[in-house]
Amino acid sequence: MIRIERSMTISGVALAMVLLAAPSALAQSADMTFFVTSNGPGKGADLGGLEGADAQCQKLAQAAGAGTKTWRAYLSTQAADGKPAINAKDRIGKGPWQNAKGTVIAKDVAELHGATNNLTKQTALSEKGEVINGAGDQPNRHDILTGSQPDGTAFAGPDDRTCKNWTSSTQGAAMVGHFDRRGLRDDEPSKSWNSSHPSRGPDGGCSQADLKTTGGDGLLYCFAAN
Repeated sequence: MIRIERSMTISGVALAMVLLAAPSALAQSADMTFFVTSNGPGKGADLGGLEGADAQCQKLAQAAGAGTKTWRAYLSTQAADGKPAINAKDRIGKGPWQNAKGTVIAKDVAELHGATNNLTKQTALSEKGEVINGAGDQPNRHDILTGSQPDGTAFAGPDDRTCKNWTSSTQGAAMVGHFDRRGLRDDEPSKSWNSSHPSRGPDGGCSQADLKTTGGDGLLYCFAAN
């Protein structure tokens, strides 16, 4: 009986510690206004268009306790079928944005796209507040889908940089950025968080397998737009 009571006491203390810690973690998540998705929809760059990508951000934010905000995926689309291009930078609100730990990554759109933003491997956390695998880790998941130029605008011209505006999991290409600011070379594209290189691969460039071959996993940047 003594042993049972002691075990119950220890278990009770452990439970109390968990319950005390939980509100703090939830409070941090509730204040979160930026994250990198811990996973993608699983269909490569076919996100179901901007609507599907936004829904993925909203779903993960909801699970993390930050679902009361309006979440948008940082994605551009190209002009097609009589519809104008959409710039990623115009979709994400005005800022400031902070991660799940409360660290500010940019105070506004201009800083986000400038040289002084605070996006690094240590700050580009998932909605769970976790560091995501980057260059040098196995598997590397640092390629983030953006379809954008360095200034956050859409690409003009005939070359596909959005996997057919986020509806293709076969043919096409998607511009990606490196959230850890590292690449194969010590140059600006390799260090770019939002415009490093196009996707490619044997399936046509837009499949889940293709995204993984260059160090990605179909992940997105999500920003609270309100």
